[in-house]
Formats: sequence, structure tokens, C-alpha cells
Amino acid sequence: MQIGAHVSISGSIDNAVDNAVVRKCTAFQIFTRNPRSWHAKDLTKDDIKNFKEKLESSNIDRMATVAHMPYLPNLSSPEKDGYEKSIKVMIKEVERCHQIGIPYLVTHLGSHKGTGEEKGMKRLVDALNKVAETKADTMILLENTAGQKNSVGSDFDQLAEIFSKCKPGKRFGVCIDTCHAFAAGYDLRTDDEVKKTFKKFDDVIGLENLKILHFNDSKAELNCNLDRHEHIGLGKIGTKGMSAVIKLISKKKIPIILETPIDDRRNDFENVAEAKSLV
Repeated sequence: MQIGAHVSISGSIDNAVDNAVVRKCTAFQIFTRNPRSWHAKDLTKDDIKNFKEKLESSNIDRMATVAHMPYLPNLSSPEKDGYEKSIKVMIKEVERCHQIGIPYLVTHLGSHKGTGEEKGMKRLVDALNKVAETKADTMILLENTAGQKNSVGSDFDQLAEIFSKCKPGKRFGVCIDTCHAFAAGYDLRTDDEVKKTFKKFDDVIGLENLKILHFNDSKAELNCNLDRHEHIGLGKIGTKGMSAVIKLISKKKIPIILETPIDDRRNDFENVAEAKSLV
């Protein structure tokens, strides 16, 4: 089973591998730079060399590593300057992933800011297809949303429509977040509901296109449209549902990434251990 957490790159990007190993991860996710800034320092030759060497010497398969887009870009934005800036940042992120050998880059789908889903989706697809022209082998993964106001891609049918328009197809895949899916109205609390939810996904998108699972419980109720991650088993999805999800996904050999809170109840070490115990 390939399972792990989002880990810090503080100090140096290769420290991410150390942080993953100490947490007994067999998969991990990173931001390649400060996620709250538009700007990023270029990776040095030593950064690239050290990251690759540490990953090679670990027991973590390169294909179970993933990067996440920073927070500020909005690929569905109607604001020209912000939209063009977002595309440039994503192109840079694809290139950074390619440099260090990370095969996947997860992206949020953005906000149409009240201009309507159809226009937002058109801008999103245009942006993604522009990014895919970058000469790199990094696959871009579209992450489902929780259904927040002005967002796109919370409904699997809508996500499928976006995905089908992204070209070339080999450059794109999907990342499903369990908290987001639950918040958007997909029940994951029982074995039967988990099977129904992922059958729906398979029917409209295809499980072969699911490359990464974000494995998070939800602080908020079903169909709440709130993106509030909770410790594994302690949220509204609960232990039974989270267990059903991880058993199904691990059988499909899809890497599993936790993005759970760190507080006085649990840390990353304990959540990773808890997730493993559910299998």
C-alpha cells in the first residue's frame, strides 16, 4: 500500500523525503515552494540532485510522489491579469516537478467569481490546455471541489466534462479528495455508499484516471459544501466509511495522501498510522 502525508520542504526541498521517511510514509505530497506567494526561487542543481538521491535511497516509489499547486492562482478567474499570472505560475510548477522527477501536480479548479459555471469552465480548460503545452512529462491532476460558492468541479459529471476537454488526454488525470466529495454530497459513511460513489466516478470519468486519492475525514456534514478536513475517523465520514474507502483504493494500487490537521489530538505520524490500521 502506498500511503503517506503532505510533508514540509522547510529548509530545503530534499528535506521532504526525510520528513516522509520518518513518518513511515510510502507516498507523499509537497508544495515545491511557498504556497502563499506568487514568487518562487529557482531550484538549484544541488536541490534537484539531493532530492532525487534521497528519494532513490528511500523505500518510496517515485510514482507515489505528488506536488500541489500553490493557493493563489485561479485558473477560472475572469480577471485578466490574475488569470494570466495563474497560468504562468502553473507552467513554472509543471517545470519544477519535471526537474525533480515528481510525476503528478494536483491543481484546484478555481473560482468563476460570479460569472457563471460555463464561463469559468471555459477559462479553466483553456488555461489547463495552455499549461499542457509545456515540454514536461508531469501529469496534471484535477482535484474535485467541496462545492463552495462560485467553484466548479464538485459534481462528478461536471468534473468529467472538464476532464474530457483537457488535451492531450495523456497529460491529465484526476485527484479525488474524500472530504471534498462528502461535502459535495457524495456519501462515504458505509461500505455500500462508498461503492456507489466510486461506481459513479468510474461510470463518468473512469477509475483508471484516478491517480491520487486525498484521504481526509470531514469536520462538516454531508452536502455542506465546506472544505474542512478532520483527523481520520474522527469526522462526519467516520471510521467505517474511511476504512471502506482505503480498502477499495488500496486494492486499485492508487497512492493515498493525507492532508489532515495537526493539533493536540493527533499529528501526522498518528494519522498515517491510523489510516494504515483501517486496512
